[in-house]
Amino acid sequence: MMDWDKLRIFYTVAQTKSITRAGEELQLNQSSISRQITALEKQLGTPLFHRRPRGLVLTEQGEVLQTTVSEFFQKLHATESALMEIEEKPKGDLRVTLPVAIGTVWLVPMLKEFLQLYKDIQLILIIEDREVDLSTREADAAIRFYPSKQPDLIQRQIFSLGSGIYASNDYLSKRGTPHKLEDLRDHTLIGYTEDRHPPFQDINWLYKMAARKGVELKPALCINSLYGMLRAVKSGMGIAPLPDYMLDRAKRVSRILDHMEGPVIEGYFVYPSDMKNSKRIRAFYNFLLRKISETRM
Repeated sequence: MMDWDKLRIFYTVAQTKSITRAGEELQLNQSSISRQITALEKQLGTPLFHRRPRGLVLTEQGEVLQTTVSEFFQKLHATESALMEIEEKPKGDLRVTLPVAIGTVWLVPMLKEFLQLYKDIQLILIIEDREVDLSTREADAAIRFYPSKQPDLIQRQIFSLGSGIYASNDYLSKRGTPHKLEDLRDHTLIGYTEDRHPPFQDINWLYKMAARKGVELKPALCINSLYGMLRAVKSGMGIAPLPDYMLDRAKRVSRILDHMEGPVIEGYFVYPSDMKNSKRIRAFYNFLLRKISETRM
């Protein structure tokens, strides 16, 4: 029979692809983890990892074991969640993943109220633009700018975001206010880095719209972060297309060329179907709906 501790260590190493990162997560030293993995490989009579200069890669046998162990941990996590939900009040960890821009600019400033309302919930935010896998329990729920195609996930559309063209008042006082698309040729423009995976489609809609109308616009600065674009606009660096919610409470920043509107961005709250009765999920979902109704989104 395989040892529980060895399987737990194997699972963490397989997820992180690094003995160092697995050690940090498990609070074990690297030599202990290496010994446990070697012992498990000896017990099974087969190597589980290829040791490469840039990290660990699962062997074919390792992938088979990872699939089985992952399913076990998913069921264990679901069982733990179900037991916690028996309590009258929402209780336990809640891991939520969402894009950087909406996480840092919109959600985080509101969370003080949530933490006061639900003191038995430990909220863990995973703020990054990559798609975190809910099926393997990297997170319990997600806020995404696109609908999910996975059949085992429940999704609820929770907001629609408009977008426009913004510049700081200081920039406009120095460089003048453009009144038509062609005027933007004489301004410093900011765009999103095209070779990175954006948080939503058509993030550079302004430049694509201009190209369709025969107006060539080229950003002087490209950044792979909406929040970075926001900071650049606020500092008076130039003009950028941005979602309206990011500038809802911004001071000394103006929306220009109001007749030119960008695409509407749909936002979804997504979670695994086996958590449909979770009180923690329901509490966070209801909190989101209330805050969305209170803000301009």
